[in-house]
Amino acid sequence: MGIYLLRRFVALIPVLIIVGTIIFFIMHLMPGNPASLMLGPEATDEQITALSEKMGLDRPVLIQFFEWFKNILRGDFGNSLFFQGMPVTRVVYEHFQATLFLTLTGLSFAVIFGIVFGVLSAAFHDRLPDRILMVITSIGVAIPNFWLGLMLALVFAILFPILPPAGYKPLSAGIWTSFRYLILPAVALAFGQASLIARMTRANMLESLQNDYIRTARAKGLPEGIVVFKHALKNALIPTITVIGLSFANLMGGAVVTEQIFNIPGIGRLLIKSVFTRDYPVIEGIVLYIAGAWVLVNLLVDVAYSFFDPRIKY
Repeated sequence: MGIYLLRRFVALIPVLIIVGTIIFFIMHLMPGNPASLMLGPEATDEQITALSEKMGLDRPVLIQFFEWFKNILRGDFGNSLFFQGMPVTRVVYEHFQATLFLTLTGLSFAVIFGIVFGVLSAAFHDRLPDRILMVITSIGVAIPNFWLGLMLALVFAILFPILPPAGYKPLSAGIWTSFRYLILPAVALAFGQASLIARMTRANMLESLQNDYIRTARAKGLPEGIVVFKHALKNALIPTITVIGLSFANLMGGAVVTEQIFNIPGIGRLLIKSVFTRDYPVIEGIVLYIAGAWVLVNLLVDVAYSFFDPRIKY
């Protein structure tokens, strides 16, 4: 296992290099000058040229790339062009907490409800509970989360002012206070993911319940709850873990639309702001962070396989 993990961590390096190279040249080929955006529409050409020279944007793209790549190897992602020259790592870190808490809250809702509904749907296959849950999950897969977020804010924050309509409070303001601000965006994110997890769990459970060891367990007189949750569910979760891992990596990359709707200062909102302001170092840092999150989550999913199925060895 140790050698396998080491190989996967080493494989992370070329992935980040390739992703970083692609995003660097894409951003520098886009029209627009950060110096012009920073100075505003009333700036003169002389002022724009002077600021471009100060920020090093007047140099050839290849020279800028090699300078950026050399700094990356030293662990220096550069300084933001618009956040008063703050280091990129600090800018991303300050927005990382909100995205992490939103992701963990939303994914917790999605996993709990998705697995429970999937198991119940499989246990009552082709009966009324199964049909009701399948209709609900079909709606969850089809509804865009931005529309659901708006409807949740309308109902639970305006018509019935139970929860805050938008905003974010860090954990330093109190766990319950912070959680109240995350409920609506987390539910908006979780509904679609929970529906996907429920449908995947149901399909895998139906297959597991047809196996010989399930019939043997029932023939021994084991309670149906133990047969379903202890014997069938553990084997059915292996494909579902992949979906959960992909959902986690996707949300960690920043729930862009949801963060915009609920005014959450997370990674997704930072990325949109940086794109509009042509903040090249921050955009490149965020993309590398997202790529790293995807690779690390895939690694954790592979490790989790061996926990649920001891036959899997690395």
